[in-house]
Amino acid sequence: MKIIIDMNLSPLWVAYFREQGFEAQHWSKVGNPNDPDVVIFDWASQHQFIIFTNDLDFGAILAISKANSPSVFQVRTQNLLPKSIGQIVVNNLRKFTQELDQGALISLDLNRAKIRILPFS
Repeated sequence: MKIIIDMNLSPLWVAYFREQGFEAQHWSKVGNPNDPDVVIFDWASQHQFIIFTNDLDFGAILAISKANSPSVFQVRTQNLLPKSIGQIVVNNLRKFTQELDQGALISLDLNRAKIRILPFS
């Protein structure tokens, strides 16, 4: 699984994901930190990366575009550091690998994960 980490999340996630066996890059190392979300969205789709974010805008882009990729994994918590929520995130990435591979929007808080399969109808 390949993960692109949005600018609103710490670059600490790169090392954390890599330690867990995932390929990961922070957007600041791939593109311009000021790029609009649609640029990240298009890049992730072209390179088959999952977008890892705290931003709701990617769900809106998926809804408007009716795209079937890229998958988006949103975390909806206050503490966004890997030392606090990393294991929960990794557990859910592994649990929903098939859905993410096929195209999904997953929104995770500390109590549950909501999954919507792409494209949205």
